[in-house]
Amino acid sequence: MSRQLTANPLGKPIGIQLWTVNDALQRDPAGTLNQLAKIGFKEVEPAVFPGLTPQQFRRLLDAAGLHCPSTHLQFDMANLDKAFEEAHVLGARYAVAGSLIGPVVEATKIKIEGPSGMSADEAKRTAKVANRIGEAAKRAGLQFALHNHDREFVDLGNGECGYDIVFRETDPKLVQFEIDCGWMLFAGRNPVDYFKKYPGRIPLIHVKDFEPKQNKDAKPMAEKMLGAELGHGVVDYRPIFAAAKQAGVKHYFSEQEGPFSRMSSLEAARVNYDYLHSFN
Repeated sequence: MSRQLTANPLGKPIGIQLWTVNDALQRDPAGTLNQLAKIGFKEVEPAVFPGLTPQQFRRLLDAAGLHCPSTHLQFDMANLDKAFEEAHVLGARYAVAGSLIGPVVEATKIKIEGPSGMSADEAKRTAKVANRIGEAAKRAGLQFALHNHDREFVDLGNGECGYDIVFRETDPKLVQFEIDCGWMLFAGRNPVDYFKKYPGRIPLIHVKDFEPKQNKDAKPMAEKMLGAELGHGVVDYRPIFAAAKQAGVKHYFSEQEGPFSRMSSLEAARVNYDYLHSFN
């Protein structure tokens, strides 16, 4: 199917999850951010600070002319205010958890096997912890959101998965979601279904492509996703963006998993930007 699409799929600034260029960011934070701005990105979503304080990183963002509407954070259940302060420093509206495995263990004292699939019990505990963080985020003037990988989509019976339980048992006013479309598709689920079922609860998405799975029966996270530049893997984003627009997605971030064998991460970022800029 032709991918020669002709600019911006949601009519919003094109963003990038900075984990994509983490190697370059670690070597040269200022130079990397400036290059992303020159490519055309307007928004970024940090995952780590490359040896800098949030204040120092914010100054680099401002110098590059980049806006940070959302950031991934580490949530210490004993001191949630620390994460919220970092979000405010960056100017972010959304405080995102890339995963809640650590906070759930910290809050419930029950060990969770990270790479295995999410059980119904873990999903319920995750929802409870997410509500707790979401309530604290609301008091801090922020919106909490939860990001997925693939382990949330293991079938628990009758077509239900842990992700469905987390959606159902979290307060829509306190907990919203950042769908990583690549990981969801990798797990065999379709983001379009969630956009249609939960309009208004998914303000953020990651736009990610990947090579064909080598082992369709691999356990969650057991087979590393082989990332591909957007339009060069297996994902057709046209129906996904159409549904995302109807569901009220506010920000979207290009993200690519490694290894970067065909080109550098920054060169891949340019290819991904060009793909997103090619939509009507």
